[in-house]
This record gives sequence, structure tokens and C-alpha cells, in this order.
Amino acid sequence: MEIYGPCADNLPLILNDVLERIKKLSSTQVANGHPKLYEHLIGRIKANDSMTEKCQRKGYPATPESALRKCRDAVGIRVVCNFIDDVYRCIDLLRDADWCTIVKEKDYIANAKPNGYRSYHLILDVVTPYQDIDGHTPGHYFVEIQLRTIAMDSWASLEHEMKYKHNIDNPERIGKELRRCADQLAACDVQMQTIRQLIHEND
Repeated sequence: MEIYGPCADNLPLILNDVLERIKKLSSTQVANGHPKLYEHLIGRIKANDSMTEKCQRKGYPATPESALRKCRDAVGIRVVCNFIDDVYRCIDLLRDADWCTIVKEKDYIANAKPNGYRSYHLILDVVTPYQDIDGHTPGHYFVEIQLRTIAMDSWASLEHEMKYKHNIDNPERIGKELRRCADQLAACDVQMQTIRQLIHEND
């Protein structure tokens, strides 16, 4: 059975709606004389098999209620920014938006994971014109947002590649190199942010 049940057809519509809202936030910033919010904006609907596996791994029944209420990442968006302050600027704008509420957030930029992973994760409760799994219209759907810099995104792609690559000869060594690289990239992000602030300090 389709893990998302009667709400499956709504998810791509919700993804597109939220992407358009984020694009509008950025265009409004630019129109007001501020830098654009992001460099890349990527969205996806979690595949049926992946969501079913996640529900089972977490001990939830493989039902639409579990997929849409307990897991909360059926709709996922990644916002890749140029600078660290763009990440936090985007978060502030989402916090003030009238179409969503932030219900959970984890700052892995200020508090990196032990392996060096850095990103900012949000779970939004988004008000939509579509009926939700509880039968309500307007409906409420959860959307996961990951915000990171280009450097963080490049590192995460490499770490993801290693995680799913089998038969690696030196995983411990690669893990250490990845952690060192993560720290170097983080320092570079901070340096570039400082340079940007110096460039615009008289604005």
C-alpha cells in the first residue's frame, strides 16, 4: 500500500508551494536591496520505500499516520546559501512567515555533529489548502528544511558518498580526514563571512 495513503497526491503540490514561497522570500530581499538568500534550492518527496523503511526502523507501523505525523520529513527541502549569515537570515524570515510555524530546530552549524557534519535543520508545520491525514481542510503538513552553506553541502555530499560506499579500505582514516576537512571548511566559511562584513561595513 502507498505509505502516504490519500495524501500522496498532495505532497508534490505542497513541495512546489513551499519552494515558491522560499523563492518569493529571496526575491523580496533582493528587491529591498539585500543579497539573495540562497544559491541553490532543492526539494524532494521521500520515496515510498524509504519512508516505509524509516517507519519500520523507528518501530512505527507502516501507515500514512506514521509517515506524515511521526516521521515529519516526507517533504524535504535543502537551501544552499553562500554565507553563514544567509542561513540565519533565511531562518529568521521563516520564523516570521504567516504560512508556517517552526516546530523543531537543530543547529548543527554552531554545534557540529561528532563526524563534522554542519547544517541547520527545521521542521515546519505548513498550513495548506489540501486535506491532511486527520481529515482537516485547510490541512497541516510537516516539511523538513535543511539550510547550509555551499562548503557544508559539498562536505555532506562527500560524507554521504562514503557512508553508502561498500568495501572501503581505510574507513577510519577517511573519517579522520573528513573531520579535519569539515573543520577547515568551517573556518573558511567564517573567514569569508568576515570578509563580506568588512566589504559592506559602510553600507
